[in-house]
Amino acid sequence: MADIVIATFNARYWHSAFGLRYLLANMGDLSAQTTMLEFGLSENTTDVLTKILNENPKVVGLGVYIWNVEPTTKLVADLKRLRPGIQIVLGGPEVSYEANGERIVELADYVIAGEGDLAFPELCRQLFARTPPLEKIIHAPPPQFDQLKLPYDLYTEEDIRNRVIYVEASRGCPFTCEFCLSALEIPVRQAELETFLEAMQSLLDRGVRQFKFVDRTFNLNLRVSQAILNFFLERYEPGLFLHFEMIPDRLPDSLRELISQFAPGVLQFEIGVQTFNDDVGELISRTQDNEKLTENFRFLNEQTGVHIHADLIVGLPGETIDSFGVGFDRLVRLQPQEIQVGILKRLRGTPITRHDAEWEMVYSAAPPYEILSNRLIDFFTMHRLRRFARFWDLIANSGNFVESRDLIWQESRSPFESFLALSDWLFEREQRAHGIPLAQLSQRLFEFLTELCGLDAEAVAESLWRDYVRGGRRDRPAFLRRFDLPQPDDAIRSAEPAQRRQALHAKP
Repeated sequence: MADIVIATFNARYWHSAFGLRYLLANMGDLSAQTTMLEFGLSENTTDVLTKILNENPKVVGLGVYIWNVEPTTKLVADLKRLRPGIQIVLGGPEVSYEANGERIVELADYVIAGEGDLAFPELCRQLFARTPPLEKIIHAPPPQFDQLKLPYDLYTEEDIRNRVIYVEASRGCPFTCEFCLSALEIPVRQAELETFLEAMQSLLDRGVRQFKFVDRTFNLNLRVSQAILNFFLERYEPGLFLHFEMIPDRLPDSLRELISQFAPGVLQFEIGVQTFNDDVGELISRTQDNEKLTENFRFLNEQTGVHIHADLIVGLPGETIDSFGVGFDRLVRLQPQEIQVGILKRLRGTPITRHDAEWEMVYSAAPPYEILSNRLIDFFTMHRLRRFARFWDLIANSGNFVESRDLIWQESRSPFESFLALSDWLFEREQRAHGIPLAQLSQRLFEFLTELCGLDAEAVAESLWRDYVRGGRRDRPAFLRRFDLPQPDDAIRSAEPAQRRQALHAKP
């Protein structure tokens, strides 16, 4: 049993609660009294309630995020009904801004707004000393890294085998993009480099080979990013995988030289393009050199083995469906392995709300607060684009149609218009955008390419078959059995599970 329980619902089982580990690492004299519990969104809240109450805690700290606020609200309500004396403390981005009036905040005893690494243990000490703060909402100043104990020793052997290992060399973001919570996290704070690299070495020694950096701008501080890349390059061995979030227009020669030395598939860059429309960028306080971005993408594609995951947003104020399509086509031509078409979300605290009246921004009232319509894109068109995003993920991003997807458009045609036509056609026939088996999706794509686009059936079948067996499949869908197709060879079957999607996109 523990006096203090810290817990959260992770979006997926294989995710790990990085914030909870930071809390636990910095509990100080309260560490022995603290237990960390992680749950998945699929878990029954009554079972979660049981596990928490089994610890007989005096304080329960809960991490609240956009993906878990609804089950966490139910959990808090039930905790208060059963054990009203338990002090419930909330933290996380979903309660750090605009907290007044939130049902979960009304139910809880305290809210820590901001980074709670130091504020949470201090609050627990006050509660145990019977000197509780007078204010319900505690605004925590952002700690410096030299005030914090790093949490990496708290990753267990089970975590290393089964979960994503998150790390960070910095916190904060210098940019002010109005749709993003990181715009509120100024200034950027850097971990002490030698201490951080010692922690990374410890993780490597324990068998970690896949690292997901959560820094918002990994390539902001070139000295640090070069040192980290050098560190992993010198220790490279098969299976190493590094994920970084990168500023799209900042890739000087010193970084290029290092990046080009990594083996294909080791590096994944998440690059937030968001929009190519300069007027929209100015409207949302986002500055971006699109010519430099283009040059950087070409370098990464032509001279490195980096897997590029690029983000583009639907629904920004001032962006029409036509201007979004132009930007989408431009990004497709730059050939990132994945394009994440994201639907604009109205995150709590972000200044995007200043455009609500002028651009008639209407968001869903329920998490994840996605845009429903605005002055330039009506609800039905926005929903059409939402389906487009889903089908793009199923076909283009999944790695299941690496070769066949390029047949959807010809050199002279717009990828956006071509894929939007496919999206509309698919939905008309399936009446859903989820739960479509791969073999059925392959057949639908075959029908679209041959019957509507007029492509040669034999050539399309060969392309779809090569894609279908690329991941190690051996069954032959019924619609392909009439074609003379070669037996598959061993393909991506041996790839690490977390890298299978990236391996499917790899150049042969």
